[in-house]
Amino acid sequence: MPDRETLDVDVLIVGAGPAGLAAAIRLSQLTKERGKILSVLLIEKGREIGAHGISGAVIDPKALRELVPDYEAQGCPIEGVVRENHLWFLTETEALPAPILPPVLDDTGHPILSLSQLVRWMGGLVERGGVDLFPGFPGVKLLIENGAVVGVRTGDKGLDKHGRPKPNYEPGVDIRAKITIIGEGPRGTLTRELVSTFQLQRDRAPQVYAIGVKEIWELPPGYVHEGRVLLTMGWPLASDAFGGSFIYSLKNDRVCVGFVVGLDYRDPFLDPHHELQRFKTHPKIRSMLEGGKMVEYGAKAIPEGGWEAVPKLYAPGAMLVGDSASLLDAMRLKGVHLAMKSGLLAAETAFEAIEKGDVSEANLAGYARRVEESYVGSELRQVRDFKKGFKHGFWAGLMGAGTLQVLGFSPFSDVKLEEGHRRMRPVREYYGRPDARLRRIRFDGKLTFSKVDEIFHSGTIHDENTPCHLLVLEPDVCVNRCAQEYGNPCQHFCPANVYEWLKKDERDVGHLQINFSNCVHCKTCDVMDPYGIIRWVPPEGGGGPAWKNL
Repeated sequence: MPDRETLDVDVLIVGAGPAGLAAAIRLSQLTKERGKILSVLLIEKGREIGAHGISGAVIDPKALRELVPDYEAQGCPIEGVVRENHLWFLTETEALPAPILPPVLDDTGHPILSLSQLVRWMGGLVERGGVDLFPGFPGVKLLIENGAVVGVRTGDKGLDKHGRPKPNYEPGVDIRAKITIIGEGPRGTLTRELVSTFQLQRDRAPQVYAIGVKEIWELPPGYVHEGRVLLTMGWPLASDAFGGSFIYSLKNDRVCVGFVVGLDYRDPFLDPHHELQRFKTHPKIRSMLEGGKMVEYGAKAIPEGGWEAVPKLYAPGAMLVGDSASLLDAMRLKGVHLAMKSGLLAAETAFEAIEKGDVSEANLAGYARRVEESYVGSELRQVRDFKKGFKHGFWAGLMGAGTLQVLGFSPFSDVKLEEGHRRMRPVREYYGRPDARLRRIRFDGKLTFSKVDEIFHSGTIHDENTPCHLLVLEPDVCVNRCAQEYGNPCQHFCPANVYEWLKKDERDVGHLQINFSNCVHCKTCDVMDPYGIIRWVPPEGGGGPAWKNL
């Protein structure tokens, strides 16, 4: 095999999400302000900037305004501004408006955005600022020397499904950097390696996640209420599961419809994609979407562990930003502004360290202090106990959230959270019998859609003659334990029909088929497998979804 190319830079940024791009923008600003020359490189696994960008997204604009004060004049792709907020509690047939909107959910005046469009726009600012962008280059391994991170190795290209070089084989590049900023989103491969190697999660609470599944709908003219945000809770989720929905108005007679499910549920048959489809059959929601057309689909894991689960934010030679650092406010379900602010603070720390000629861990510790002293730290500390009440069910969680907002504390502050997959119960225990069967609605292809239909609307493409990027560490567990104990829940919690349990007949035990070409990179399987034996690793660069408006 040919030798690997080596590239040397001052700062390497991994991931073109809001955190990584904010870091790149701030570094370019600082070099111009101080008259310095700094080589900055940003790598992204998606085939283009924005292809893997997905969020709600109604954002708190303060970090964006801090980074780009005239963002509207510079063409930031705003879909609208929130004019009205609604919160409903759903039963199977009724929608009961909340008598009072909790202040934490009042987004009046905040911009409604498509995250994929926002990061494309930010990518343009980065390029104009002189930072090099390399889309299609996933980081797959940290370069560590003498106990410090000195860069990242990108993935090989041109390997066949058996890992053998094809005629177009290109080895990955070793990108060496004085400082590496990691913003690869939740449950990232490099983040896992960094946290494990340097024990960044020591004395922290376990991380917990949710999954958000989302569709974009085109509706007939006049159907969309400009600037409207609708949030719901309750049906179709059972009371032992955490979650809810959102519907936001967009430009050009469009809405986004999303459903969030906490990845700490007990029901082994729970299927977040199916819950979204059921949600749309509610009479009130159906009436909003009738006559419309679903045009785009995606899914994403959401880090919801809160302040107590935030890892140590730095290691020798590296810093964590955004979702990689678990910087998300689960009560507000907002993380874009916190991601941007963390990227901005990491950039300032990196610039000062390089300017001083001291990139030691002691100097990078200033980043953690900056985060803690900023509104990132103050906001997350205020809601640190939000998720704890939901460990005891929906109503206990609501009570805890209410006291947290009104009185400033939660009666569940002493509750200890555990990794979400450990809460899933075996079929026999949850349903009271081992032969329980699934109950699913029939998809009509107009209002409700199968996972296969949804994948078509995600633009997802992977070369099937490349190595599978979904690793089952103990395949025998799937057959010998999981099928009997949990009914192979991977086929339910995956929103993209990646995992299929196939049988020849009723007497056949069956086997697991992994349709990795369907994967939308949400990483739910890495989070929710009850045995913790699935690992998501980056596929060949450029593979995955091609989102435009999510």
